[in-house]
Amino acid sequence: MENKITASNVNLYYGQKQALFGVNINFKEKSVTALIGPSGCGKSSFLRCLNRMNDTILNCKIDGEILLDGKNIYHDDLDLVLLRARVGMVFQKPNPFPKTIYENVAYGPKIHGLFQKKSELDNIVEESLAKAGLWNEIKDRLHDQASALSGGQQQRLCIARTIAIEPEIILMDEPCSALDPIATAKIEELIDELKENFTIIIVTHSMQQAARVSDMTAFFNMGKIVEYGTTDKIFTNPVNQQTQDYITGRFG
Repeated sequence: MENKITASNVNLYYGQKQALFGVNINFKEKSVTALIGPSGCGKSSFLRCLNRMNDTILNCKIDGEILLDGKNIYHDDLDLVLLRARVGMVFQKPNPFPKTIYENVAYGPKIHGLFQKKSELDNIVEESLAKAGLWNEIKDRLHDQASALSGGQQQRLCIARTIAIEPEIILMDEPCSALDPIATAKIEELIDELKENFTIIIVTHSMQQAARVSDMTAFFNMGKIVEYGTTDKIFTNPVNQQTQDYITGRFG
């Protein structure tokens, strides 16, 4: 498998405070990588570097290099709109737009001009909702407000909205932390299906979730990557004592 993203020596600062220290990591195409570690260890900060969400934060500075298909995403002439179309994001709390279910999914394709006829847009909406495992539940309610859906359905709607613009990468920042176990299981099942077409990077505070959904796992602590490897190896035979202590619940 090819590397989709390569991060080299990434340092991140919020004003005077350094949040990431020399992060080096490669993400393989069409695989799931989990970022784990204690709260405040830099995993969400790093995730937000991958689609330049940190650009919106005042006094935020980054150095080092992040390559997407070999091109530096922090290059001056990079089109941010295009980058965020290629690198989609699903947040911790479901955040559907205050629109109908249909309009939520249609929003991105409209902005990016991904269709010519209304029937093509209808197809994109249906396919995206089907890929997000939601179509059968809501196909008769497309013109209801998205806010009427349950929390788990809203999160799957946000995933449908993300995949409607055909990104290559989906970033997920603790996508199940606001959901109950049944909704969580559905999202995890979905992640497994989506990796056939997308590269997925997920921040999770649940080690059980990381073990269930990911192929690779990176353990962050104090703004650094302590260990990175196959999920199986990280959870059963980690090299680093810190990783061992975190996995077995001795700290964190």
